[in-house]
Amino acid sequence: MNKFWIILFHTYMNKFKTKSFIVTTLLTVVITLALTNMNNIIEIFDDKGGKEKVAVLDETGQLFEPLKEQISVINKDLQLTQFDGSEQEAEKAVEDGDYTGVVQLRFDNKQLPEATYKAMSVADSSLYLDFQTALQQIKTMLAASQINLTQAQLQQLYEPVSFEKIALEQNAKTEEELNQARGLVYVLLFIIYFAVIMYANMIAMEVATEKSSRVMEILISSVSPIKQMFAKILGIGLLSLTQLAVLLSVGYFSIKRNLSSLEGGFFDAFGFGNIPLSTIAYAVIFFILGYFLYATLAAFLGSLVSRIEDVQQMITPMTLLVVAGFMIAMFGLNTPDSPFIVITSYIPFFTPMIMFLRVGMLTIPVWEALLGIIILLGTIAFLAIFGARVYRGGVLMYGKSNSFKDIKKALQLTKKE
Repeated sequence: MNKFWIILFHTYMNKFKTKSFIVTTLLTVVITLALTNMNNIIEIFDDKGGKEKVAVLDETGQLFEPLKEQISVINKDLQLTQFDGSEQEAEKAVEDGDYTGVVQLRFDNKQLPEATYKAMSVADSSLYLDFQTALQQIKTMLAASQINLTQAQLQQLYEPVSFEKIALEQNAKTEEELNQARGLVYVLLFIIYFAVIMYANMIAMEVATEKSSRVMEILISSVSPIKQMFAKILGIGLLSLTQLAVLLSVGYFSIKRNLSSLEGGFFDAFGFGNIPLSTIAYAVIFFILGYFLYATLAAFLGSLVSRIEDVQQMITPMTLLVVAGFMIAMFGLNTPDSPFIVITSYIPFFTPMIMFLRVGMLTIPVWEALLGIIILLGTIAFLAIFGARVYRGGVLMYGKSNSFKDIKKALQLTKKE
């Protein structure tokens, strides 16, 4: 067991001190800080202080004040100025940068408002939509007054229909709980996806790198293959947890600082305040089992290649499995109880993402979640035993090796030992 810990510690420290890991971690921290402080960064580069100024040419003499009132509700950072000059003068002011754009207001033949928006570029559709929404409100009120509708009648006309959703299933999740669960599932799916893509690839690269340096011949003669394989898997696993802990901590404190003015805590701000502890426990379990599943697969696939250049080709099918599971889970966010989602949740390579999707979104029997966990444990055990045999022979194979036929060769080498 002492040799197991030596390999584990060596794998962890060796990768931890590499320039690629340090640079990747620092770069990801910078990106995390940038994303969580995007509003502050935009304000720094915004020479207008976040305010947009738009000139208004009101040909009717009646629409400017109602428009200004509606815009103040829709977009508080949008400043409207009534322009007294001509259309050509307003356009010149926009070209000189005094205004973001100019809006011309007029009545159509039915005495209802219509407008034209002019700007240097119409790529920013947000301002256009703000004006369109505000003018639609004004048009509705004017049209209502023309047919003698009172304000109460107009409000009754546009009042949303009462439509209540009631789940008949016992202990079914409410709409609020579903929204919370959907957010947590969405976040975890991305974490599982990127963790598997990044760190399973790292395990395969680690094995291939040691083979290319012929260190493996010495290791395999002194340490059993299953100990060696799982020492590397755990070493990279601890490394991944270290990097994830750094990124999540930076993101958490950065977001918490930016949300300091909001009521409630960090999780309440994102709607995660009432997530059941059982759902969080399942999230941890399926994340760990998903990592070990793909890490074990990556380790023995990496043992089949002796050149780093061949690693990507060898693990491509595994990567496609992760992508397929992720895409199925994205589809299942809207239909978590469909037969297709239920069936795929019991396919081992999809279970970490899709079974957790069902656990988070639905109230399923405990035995279904436990069955998913048992399937994962059984698959990991099978891959560990089978992978150890492939690993033992695979690490002794050199030369060009990028075909899955090499698994048979690796097993034959294992039998000869």
